[in-house]
Amino acid sequence: MAEIDHFLPLLMTQEEEGLTCPIMSHGNVHFLWIKHTNLYLVATTNKNSNASLVYAFLYKVVEVFTEYFTELEEESIQDNFVVVYELLDELMDFGFPQTTDSKILQEYITQEGTKLEVAKTKVPTTVTNAVSWRSEGIKYKKNEVFIDVIESINLLVNANGSVMSSDIVGTVKLKTMLSGMPELRLGLNDRALFCVCSGDKGKTVTMEDVKFHQCVRLSRFESDRTISFIPPDGESELMSYRINTHVKPLIWIESVIEKFSHSRVEIMVKVAKGQFKKQSVANNVEVRVPVPSDADSPKFKTSTGHAKYVPEKNLAVWTIKSFPGGKEFLMRASFGLPSVENDEMEGKPPITVNFEIPYFTVSGIQVSCVCARACEYTVLTFENKLMRNQSGDLLSIN
Repeated sequence: MAEIDHFLPLLMTQEEEGLTCPIMSHGNVHFLWIKHTNLYLVATTNKNSNASLVYAFLYKVVEVFTEYFTELEEESIQDNFVVVYELLDELMDFGFPQTTDSKILQEYITQEGTKLEVAKTKVPTTVTNAVSWRSEGIKYKKNEVFIDVIESINLLVNANGSVMSSDIVGTVKLKTMLSGMPELRLGLNDRALFCVCSGDKGKTVTMEDVKFHQCVRLSRFESDRTISFIPPDGESELMSYRINTHVKPLIWIESVIEKFSHSRVEIMVKVAKGQFKKQSVANNVEVRVPVPSDADSPKFKTSTGHAKYVPEKNLAVWTIKSFPGGKEFLMRASFGLPSVENDEMEGKPPITVNFEIPYFTVSGIQVSCVCARACEYTVLTFENKLMRNQSGDLLSIN
């Protein structure tokens, strides 16, 4: 019996006891695992390995497989098992992570079986280059850089309207179409502060848990806080960060739930005035309202958008395509309760709101400039394509 065969029985035992652990052991073998959709990715070791490195590798495997197969699930693994074996062979050798950049892997591992053997005969020079994330000889007729600043807000609001916890998680994404080996320098506006400093910070915001793409010169950043790098070709995530600060809800939610014993429940939800400028518009607003597990006969009335009942998730989902700042909208929902004995909903799950606001970041952080060196561009087009605020979890407990 192989050691990996002990993993699922151990996991099932822990799930039955309600004590799932990210690291499990059987004898002197340790299982480090993550779950992605319906798959478990498991690494085994019989040594005191660096757990952070192992988990970083597992998440990198998910990223690479998703890049290849679009959706990482059991069916895609079965349909592409030959490519999976080839990828694993390149991702790790003798227990040591090797090439984990999907763009480099795609140069010599393809999803077409006939091309696979031919491509393997020549390993691309990027594998051994100092700049392993970018190929040589790239040429574009028009040199362009597109930048997205995307921030997600995580908020927890109680029934009294008080914010219990809040933070901002942000990413800076690039789409580069540049010839040669350019060296770029990215400048952020004065709102960004990368460390906690003594004295008055003014209107700055402190970035925490800053993570950079491997292309960023960390020594330069540590010395003068300059973000200097040779960018990967195409799309990539340059950096991510977290801001631990008090944030007001951008979209305020008010709800009233009225129950009629053994009969029905009526829910009124008001999306109150958005806490953003009138010229800004929140797109794809989705309000998820929990309902009792045995509710039926849904009836909805909305002042805008449309609402639907999702019985498999015990949710009423209200979708508003466009929500301008300063507006208010209302939804009324009625459900039959044929067999409810308890007037209280199980656990009182919160209302959640998801949305995105183009050209707006709640922290105020923006990309102010991109400078290019070590290249001979006659024209460099830099477009701050999209600053988007996208809610992560805006929870309202009622």
